[in-house]
Amino acid sequence: MKLADKYLGGTIADVAKEIQTGALSPAELVSAQLERIEQVDSKLHSYITVDKEGALAQARQMEEEIEKGRYRGPLHGIPIGLKDLIDTAGVKTTYGSPIYENHVPGEDAEVVRRLKEAGAIIIGKQHTHQFAYGPTGDRSHVGPARNPYDTEKMTGGSSSGSAAGTAAGLCFGSLGTDTGGSVRIPSSFCGVVGMKPTYGRVSKRGVFPLSWSLDHVGPITRTVLDNAIMLNYIAGYDEKDPDAVPADKEDFTRWIGKDLHGMAIGIPRRFFYDDLNPEIEQALNETAAVFEKLGAAVKEVDIPSIQRISDAQKVILRCEAYAVHEKHLADYPDDWDDEVKERLLTAIGTSGADFANALRMKKQGTAEFDRILEQVDVLLAPTLPILPPEVNGRFTDGSMDESRHIRWTITKLTGPTDLTGHPSISVPCGFSKDGMPIGAQLIGEKFAEAKLYQFAYALEEELALPKVKLDIKT
Repeated sequence: MKLADKYLGGTIADVAKEIQTGALSPAELVSAQLERIEQVDSKLHSYITVDKEGALAQARQMEEEIEKGRYRGPLHGIPIGLKDLIDTAGVKTTYGSPIYENHVPGEDAEVVRRLKEAGAIIIGKQHTHQFAYGPTGDRSHVGPARNPYDTEKMTGGSSSGSAAGTAAGLCFGSLGTDTGGSVRIPSSFCGVVGMKPTYGRVSKRGVFPLSWSLDHVGPITRTVLDNAIMLNYIAGYDEKDPDAVPADKEDFTRWIGKDLHGMAIGIPRRFFYDDLNPEIEQALNETAAVFEKLGAAVKEVDIPSIQRISDAQKVILRCEAYAVHEKHLADYPDDWDDEVKERLLTAIGTSGADFANALRMKKQGTAEFDRILEQVDVLLAPTLPILPPEVNGRFTDGSMDESRHIRWTITKLTGPTDLTGHPSISVPCGFSKDGMPIGAQLIGEKFAEAKLYQFAYALEEELALPKVKLDIKT
């Protein structure tokens, strides 16, 4: 076994120590990573583009810096993947669509610039649902992504390849985007950690939009600590992003490992716990019991307008997505997945009054979440109400009723905080009897990501679940 091979299933935090001391070279690690991608990814399709030459060149540069005594920090020399919605200078970026099949951006997105400045190696561009407009991860011009735990199952989307690649040891972490749950959904389905930060915390400049007022960029990793490390480097005010929110620089790892005594968890039973798969319900009840064991008080809370909040998120999403793609629909009428195109066209029947009412509900819903989170430290809910369906599965009850389309089931529990902008993290909390991952969702006050990491880490340590799926079977 090559030295680097034994590290491919490891964590950023642990591998960073080996790189810093010189025990592991970035060039060797990246070479091993590229070899694993070549051997395994034909089963998963987690990458659309692998930048082999660019990654090796970056690795050699990072290795030379180590030799000269310059160490940039825990991302130095670490292979990271990017959802193929995020621009990379000189590297093909397709947005999951044949319209941009040969598109090569001229400059990096701001989050990519920050990752490179931290010493991260951008290994490639990862599978996304076409233009990120779908939560299943099986609609792209390159075909479906597949779940490392069962390749017949969905990854979830739209950050499908980012979650699958991270879970399968094809990168140490990745960046996704989240508009209706697209970081947290695939993270839950694939058994990894996914953070949707506070709206405006992370720059969106250079990230192709789906919905200007709902889009978030966030990290996907194997562990909570790794996730906080990545957010440390990508967060920060960007004056060129009109939606960026000024905030003091902080260390998101600072409360990791601190106990939970005297803290409180809210359970929003109504809406979030309705119609759950029984195995998910059991896993979430056990998760609440773990938090009680760790010293946190658990109490039920209620968000009065939660259904209207959910509905408003859908209205804003479809209106803004149509606005983004109106010209694409006119200029490229045949270059669409039928499902994505049909969904875009539903916005035509939405009135200006509908949109205005949704904007009003955004303010009201945000205030309701704020009030509840003054009473408790975090909210605990399932990330998803169902286990991963089979690839191309579409209706939850075998019908063809649009209201029962799987997209609404998958995004039900994640969409509300995309509307309100509150930070939300999905962390693994168990497995089904068939071995499929289950995720718990923690929701916090705005700019309280460090507190979410504190709770998520405590759960992770107590459960000690597997962190990576290296044996991919078809």
